[in-house]
Amino acid sequence: MKIQLLPSTFDQHGCASQEQRLTCFVIDDRVAVDAGSIALGLSEAQHESVRDVIVTHPHMDHMATLPIFIDDHFALLTEPVRVHATDEVVALLERDVFNWTVYPRFSQLKNEHCFVMEYIPFRPREEFRVAHLTVTAVPVNHIVPTVGLVVSDGRTTVAFSSDTAATEDFWEVVNERPDISALFIESSFPNSMGKLAEVSGHLTPEGVAAELRKLSHNHLDVLAVHLKPSYRETLVRELDALGISGLSAMEAGRAYEW
Repeated sequence: MKIQLLPSTFDQHGCASQEQRLTCFVIDDRVAVDAGSIALGLSEAQHESVRDVIVTHPHMDHMATLPIFIDDHFALLTEPVRVHATDEVVALLERDVFNWTVYPRFSQLKNEHCFVMEYIPFRPREEFRVAHLTVTAVPVNHIVPTVGLVVSDGRTTVAFSSDTAATEDFWEVVNERPDISALFIESSFPNSMGKLAEVSGHLTPEGVAAELRKLSHNHLDVLAVHLKPSYRETLVRELDALGISGLSAMEAGRAYEW
């Protein structure tokens, strides 16, 4: 399985910036998890191959350029962009984004081939298919309806915490799977901002350490994501200082394989 965290921005030489303002992971050049930078960071080939997007929650940094991505491909699509989300998140996307005011309601619009967007709701804790993957979503502890994900291609399984503060059900589901190769866990604020992290539904490095103590797996890669750009250097230092084997900050633009 190949997973890439799409860049939010690029430097003057065209290299991926590590300042991560938007969240979008691409799995096997085929499926996106969240869509913050989907219209900005995809390669030309990925623009043609990504047609399934799992939206974990409706915060702007996780879906900001989804409307632009669909708009960019509107006339050329021969199949809809399939947006997989809980019923709650679908309702929020329709109310707040695809509402004819912020952006057209693409689920009602067709080009000469097909509808350009289709919602495919899923239920938490019930396994569902997305392209070649099987996925289980688990509610986590954020300030809007949000799910973490356990994703498998039949050989490799990975887990995404999504945005969350201290949570329980996610770890229960992850620990039930004997074959987890990688975990993507958020770490938004430095330890000095623990109160803000708590009230906004996020983790500090100390919070990451506490959550990882709930994990029964050993010998897996743990990649910290959602590092706020203003605090990235501090966060990387504090994550390194934890001394946790396999833990590192994920690099935007790099393709990781398991």
